[in-house]
Amino acid sequence: MSRSYFEKRTALSASLLLLAILLQPIAASAQVVSGINAERLARIDGVLQSYVDKGELAGAVALVLQHGETVYEKAVGFSDREAGEAMTTASLFRIASQTKALTSVVILSLLEEGKLNLNDPVSRFIPEWASTTVAEVTDTGMNIVPARRQITLRDLLTHTAGISYGTQPHIADLYAQKGLGPDAGMGWYTADKEEPVCSTMERLASLPFVAQPGEQWVYGYNTDVLGCVAERASDMPLDELIRSRITGPLGMQDTQFFLTAAQGQRLVTVYSSDDSGKAVRAVEGSKGQGHYVDGPRRNFAGGAGLVSSARDYSRFLEMIRQGGELDGVRILAPRTVALMTSNQVGTLHSNTGLGFGLGFETTDRYGANGMDSVGSFGWGGAYGSVYRVDPEAGLSILLMINQLPNSTDIRVKLPTLVYQALE
Repeated sequence: MSRSYFEKRTALSASLLLLAILLQPIAASAQVVSGINAERLARIDGVLQSYVDKGELAGAVALVLQHGETVYEKAVGFSDREAGEAMTTASLFRIASQTKALTSVVILSLLEEGKLNLNDPVSRFIPEWASTTVAEVTDTGMNIVPARRQITLRDLLTHTAGISYGTQPHIADLYAQKGLGPDAGMGWYTADKEEPVCSTMERLASLPFVAQPGEQWVYGYNTDVLGCVAERASDMPLDELIRSRITGPLGMQDTQFFLTAAQGQRLVTVYSSDDSGKAVRAVEGSKGQGHYVDGPRRNFAGGAGLVSSARDYSRFLEMIRQGGELDGVRILAPRTVALMTSNQVGTLHSNTGLGFGLGFETTDRYGANGMDSVGSFGWGGAYGSVYRVDPEAGLSILLMINQLPNSTDIRVKLPTLVYQALE
């Protein structure tokens, strides 16, 4: 063979060697960018299973995304323990207050279209709210006094309207007489009502609240009221609004207020924690299994009514984490998302470093909520589910369970198990 052949062969080998050397830092860098130790993340398996083995949970689904990629997804235990039906990652859960985030997004999408303003009084859309009252506790009982100003949409989004779920002892009887508070499951449940949500919220305006508008952070019917506002501002029912503006565009096919009979086969059973901390099957009705399949399918509760799956809800969280857009579909503007996910209430929600935005709890100090980065946000639901989104770490963390009440500490442990795996 000619000398030129060997020279070319040597030059090619040298070029390939140089390319391999140059690519080594890139491969190593990619491992660092992923930033998560799979072996340490797998600790979640044993912890979740231990709650099932001890009988403290019937079952659960955990899902973790980092930079939009699934890094952990696991179903443990049973969707129906007595029937021997295993939990799956496609199981459907009652998400209760996780509904609030979707209703808040609908309201803010209407804001972007000029159909409402944050400082609008609720009475612009529900006239019955023009004059509300507050029940003040005194040494001799209770005084019902006029609110010092009208409640605004901003008050509702931040839970500073003074509206509770009507279960406090001094107002519980009044709420029960109107089919709310103790007469609505544990206050927030309306899936068994024959009337549309606006009828329920019109009646709510006649009841006294527990604090003056803007003076305290009080958790309650705020987002249910917003659901009616959204209907009035758009002239569409809330289920259609959520489907057309969020779940449809994002491909969230299992997120809705009421399920078909076929979907009902995937709805997990509700359990309760008994006095010993063991999971026992919950009762039928508003304080247990609910009416998410058999209706009456008329009341769309913007604060607590939706059913979803872990995979479906993660798409919604990823849309928010990515500034209002997912897979080329924009739901909200980036600046609107920034408004939602930044503290809007100062220290009214907490003086320990947690704030509240327009629908989400926010982490304003490292250590205020475990290992969340500053700028993280999230919330959970009465049936035990919880989620956290950490834009700095690129994380969306979701735990789905249906146990009411839930006496376990798994909602605290799961995020810690995720963060300890970051590198």
